[in-house]
Amino acid sequence: MALREIRVLVVDDSAVVRSIIADSIAATPDMKVVATAGDGRQVMEILDAVRPDVITLDIQMPNMDGLATLDAILARRPIPVIMVSSLTKVGAEITLDALDRGAVDYLEKPDYGARTRAALREELPRKIRAAAGLDVERILQIRRRRKQRRAEAEKSGDSASAKAVFERRGASRPEKADAASCPPELADKVIAIGISTGGPPALAELFAALRPPLPPIVVVQHMPPSFTKPLAWRLDALSPLAIKEAAQGDPVLPNHALIAPGGKHLQLRRVGQAVKAVVRDGSPVSGHKPSVDVMMQSAAEVFGSGCLGVIMTGMGRDGANGCRAIRAAGGYVLGQDEATSDVYGMNKVAFVEGHVDRQFALDEAAAVIMQQVRRLRSGITAA
Repeated sequence: MALREIRVLVVDDSAVVRSIIADSIAATPDMKVVATAGDGRQVMEILDAVRPDVITLDIQMPNMDGLATLDAILARRPIPVIMVSSLTKVGAEITLDALDRGAVDYLEKPDYGARTRAALREELPRKIRAAAGLDVERILQIRRRRKQRRAEAEKSGDSASAKAVFERRGASRPEKADAASCPPELADKVIAIGISTGGPPALAELFAALRPPLPPIVVVQHMPPSFTKPLAWRLDALSPLAIKEAAQGDPVLPNHALIAPGGKHLQLRRVGQAVKAVVRDGSPVSGHKPSVDVMMQSAAEVFGSGCLGVIMTGMGRDGANGCRAIRAAGGYVLGQDEATSDVYGMNKVAFVEGHVDRQFALDEAAAVIMQQVRRLRSGITAA
């Protein structure tokens, strides 16, 4: 029995980009372009008639931009939307807003080069296929609950409310915790976080709720270059921790978090009494660069039983081997549960393969992590 084709609506104000994306989809046997549109108004005119399973949506368009179009689409029907973004600071920031509003994934905007088109032929069908299988209504419910919690936190006067921070561009940031004030027993510990699809909104909720003192944190979020720096800025704006995109030689410090730069692997290396970041090029590992496996395996080697792994929402299996390495070194691994994950993939594989000690819901992630840190300080690893 033949599989039903995935119906895709391609939206972009550039006829050339529409053609590149449409050609990539048309070359995939189980997909079909049911329509194309040049702006958001056209989308809303044809949406009910063409009934797409997935929409690829340009961010910067005339008449009705990508964010406004996304809101209008999701208000009418819970359709998986993949944002198509340029690799610019503005494009990255708008993409992060779109993911927070309910877009399920994003794609780098293709240019006219043969290399980009070849990559698009592999990446775009994979993302569309994954998006078509998502329960968007459930994802939107997660977003609405998250928004409600932020609103409640803002109403109660919580200065770390993510919503308040996002809407008060340029407002004062939470006071940052000093690494020197951290208890010395946390300096030889680390929290290693791996996350992918659905990650930016989940990380925003997590870092808004984490409170010092905490050991150093290293994060791999699957993202291309130009996206991870704005992500780090956004997380830094809402957290009492100091958060930045990792650079070669950065010290790994308590109450600080390093985000792996897009397109590079992040590893940890002990240099004398210090631990520093190693940012390097190389082939993708477990299908990704940066790779969660690469980061977690190096964290396990350096910190051993002082390593706390956290594997969260995302497609694929990157991180499963890293979680195994952490547990083999005597460390402890937490995994986000299915109910609060946009995509129960990476964390599912790690859990099913037996590399997760305890699962957690996203709204309790910070509390569970801080509880485990207290256990690490006291020399107790079992939950």
